[in-house]
Amino acid sequence: MGILNVTPDSFSDGGRYLDPSAADARVAQLLDEGADLIDIGGESTRPGSTAIDADEQLRRVLGPVARAAAAGAIVSIDTTLPAVARAACEAGAVIVNDVSCLADPDLARVAREADGWLLVMHSLGAMAAMPGFSSSPESLYKDVVAEVTSALASARARALAAGLPADRFWVDPGLGFHKSAAHSYALLRHLESLRALGPVVVGASRKSFLARDVAAPPDGRLGGTVAAGLAAARRGAAVLRVHDVRAMRQALAVERAIESPPARGA
Repeated sequence: MGILNVTPDSFSDGGRYLDPSAADARVAQLLDEGADLIDIGGESTRPGSTAIDADEQLRRVLGPVARAAAAGAIVSIDTTLPAVARAACEAGAVIVNDVSCLADPDLARVAREADGWLLVMHSLGAMAAMPGFSSSPESLYKDVVAEVTSALASARARALAAGLPADRFWVDPGLGFHKSAAHSYALLRHLESLRALGPVVVGASRKSFLARDVAAPPDGRLGGTVAAGLAAARRGAAVLRVHDVRAMRQALAVERAIESPPARGA
């Protein structure tokens, strides 16, 4: 899954793809590099980012979604707002990527009505805005794997209650979202705990938790991103959400070649 952020303030590539021609070129690049899916978002989810209303999100994403779909891409819309998801699906998106852990079950209804898929990422969502919320990730979990799995299972139950078919529900552990590096690595080590809920999507690309072991700015974390992606794939991740599709594809191809038994006589 390749990433297209149509935002001025995303942590890694904010402002690069606001111009329609730049966004279209990015879509073409991602497809050329081998992306199976393209995730398009109009609101940054980096810490401290400003919430963007539906009208502004739609102004940013509808054109890129429609043009990417017309170019043959399988498009995911990254939003927590049902109105944005609905309009994006009407424009050609088939996956709703929700980073709020399904705070609004109407997102599941939108995905169902579009005959699409719902990807729910774990985050603490509204809890993070409550008075007294601790900004220190270390204090937020007693057992991060169990608690993330439980929260996503609850989101799945809400999605199915809203009419979404069980085979249209995907999960994302939300690496780096209100989580320390240790939490994110623990979730990567134990991805199997999530696989009973649905296909697992992992987004580690360029994230700040990698900086604990990769002392580099976001666009210098390619090696860490690839290592995390390979670890996730080995543990059963179905989709890797990345900025650098070609590098991830190459690493996966070599990994598979190494692990595949040689043909007879080879």
